Amino acid sequence: MSTVLVVHHAPSPRLRRILEAIETGLAHPELEGIDVESVPALATTDDHVLRADGLVLLTPANFGYMSGALKHFFDRTYYTCEGAVSGRPYALCVHGDNDTSGAVSSVERIATGWGLTAVAPATELTGEPGRDQLETVSEIAATVAAHLLG
Repeated sequence: MSTVLVVHHAPSPRLRRILEAIETGLAHPELEGIDVESVPALATTDDHVLRADGLVLLTPANFGYMSGALKHFFDRTYYTCEGAVSGRPYALCVHGDNDTSGAVSSVERIATGWGLTAVAPATELTGEPGRDQLETVSEIAATVAAHLLG
C-alpha cells in the first residue's frame, strides 16, 4: 500500500474547497491501493513525510510567499527528510487573490532541494475557484497517486 501525504494550510473557505477537491481526486475508485493522509501543515511531522510515497502541497499565497504554516512545516522537516525523499512525486497547489508566483517559486526551490519530482506544473488559482479549476486540482492530485501505482 502506498501513501500520499497532503500537507495543507487551508484557513479560508476557498482553500477548504480546494482541499476537498484534492481529497476527492485522491479518493478516486481507480486509485485502489493508495492511502491518503491529509494533515495540516502545522501538525505535519518528519515522520509523516518519511512514511509518504508522494506528496500534495496546498498553500495560500501570502504577501508574495507561501503561508507561514507551510514554511514552518518545511523548517521543521527539511534536514530530517533531506536525501530520504528524493525522487518521490509531488504536486503543488497555490491559491491567491491576484499573484501566486512568489509562493510557487519558494515551494519549488524547497522541493528541488529535497529532490522531489513534480508530476505537473504548479496549479495556481486566483479568486473564486470554479468547477473546472477544482476538477483540474482533483486530477492533478490523482496523478501523484497514479505515479505510485505505476
